[in-house]
Amino acid sequence: MSAPPPYQNQPPQQGYGYAPPPQPPYGQQPPYGQQPQYGQPSQYGQQPYVAQQPNAGQQPPAPRPPQGPRRRSPLHSLLSIAIVLAVFGGGAWYVWKYNTDPNGGKAKAEATRSAQAEENKKYEPKVGDCVRIQDPQGSPLPVIVDCKSAEAQYKMADTLYGPDRSCGSAYDYGIKYSSRRAADYTLCFKKV
Repeated sequence: MSAPPPYQNQPPQQGYGYAPPPQPPYGQQPPYGQQPQYGQPSQYGQQPYVAQQPNAGQQPPAPRPPQGPRRRSPLHSLLSIAIVLAVFGGGAWYVWKYNTDPNGGKAKAEATRSAQAEENKKYEPKVGDCVRIQDPQGSPLPVIVDCKSAEAQYKMADTLYGPDRSCGSAYDYGIKYSSRRAADYTLCFKKV
């Protein structure tokens, strides 16, 4: 096992009888690729750093003046402008599309669907509702009305489910509904 060489940070020692390597003149940089010798000043002619005692008769150096704000590059400014234009352009397009769409956009379509559902409810009577019958000889359609109004003709009495069910003699009027998708049923009414 070998011991590490003593003084690892020392420059290599030349054997006896050899001259020391040549050194550059004081204050000059050594040739390219060589390190400055120990005890020599560092590159570019700087003096080695010597620590000083605080308040050793000298004033501390004056603080540096504050640096002004960095200038933005033109590319950064153009990118910011492009983003702002894209956001406002997208908003303007949305408003234009919403106002020119024949359906009026999602909000109007939802409001229309909701209003249509309310409108359809007046054609779907429940037991106890008063109705008037539109087109009783052709395609009868029950329309819900107020029971105290003069329009009220019949009162919904029962719903019979099944394809071959019909209102009996206990009822004054019946409407049969048949569908391929839904169950067949018959609405039975009594006169008001």
